[in-house]
Amino acid sequence: MRVLVVTAVPVERDAVTRAFGGTPEVLAVPGAELHRSGAFDVLAGGAGPAAAAAAAAFALASTQPPYGLVVSAGIGGGFAPTAPLGSLVVASDIVAADLGAETPDGFLPVTALGFGRDRFTPPPALVREMAAATGSAPGPVLTVSTVTGTAARTAALLAAHPGALAEAMEGFGVAEAAERAGMPVLELRAISNTVGPRDRASWRIGDALAALTAAFGKSAPVLEGWNRHDH
Repeated sequence: MRVLVVTAVPVERDAVTRAFGGTPEVLAVPGAELHRSGAFDVLAGGAGPAAAAAAAAFALASTQPPYGLVVSAGIGGGFAPTAPLGSLVVASDIVAADLGAETPDGFLPVTALGFGRDRFTPPPALVREMAAATGSAPGPVLTVSTVTGTAARTAALLAAHPGALAEAMEGFGVAEAAERAGMPVLELRAISNTVGPRDRASWRIGDALAALTAAFGKSAPVLEGWNRHDH
């Protein structure tokens, strides 16, 4: 089965492809390029849900043979203490945390406004298999358009989304594209920083990228061999 992996930036793309060894084949798609390693096509689609959705949609529409699975992958912020630096998180739910409306009574998700959706649920069996293969913690991963930088915002996110493990900026966009193409989706994040007051000096991007490479090295057989019709 062919797998599309969508990251935000080239350094994440390269961390994923390192897991497969060798030099990937580079293929052009509208607006970007795919790095192909065996059954895996890895794309740096850009930062944020809109760029990620557009890049994933173009790749899904223009690549043959068709994919069987789409993965949003990269580094992200972890909510302390459940997702420490260097750890891995696999999304049980991919949640659009700031898609909705502010009201005098607080934030309302888009679903409460009577339209749209604010979450996607990856295949639970695949989430379990990925967690077992990589040592990832399963739990909700939030998609935000603005990286959290204050304690107040951190508390508000956790109050609205109890149990959330991490935040990133692309998962929901990738999930939208996958859903419209009839593909299952998964999100895997390596934790580079703690969600909260912005402290760039404490970030561990190198450690997170190394963890991302290791995760794909361990999970490649799970992803390549997974068949949703067998679960």
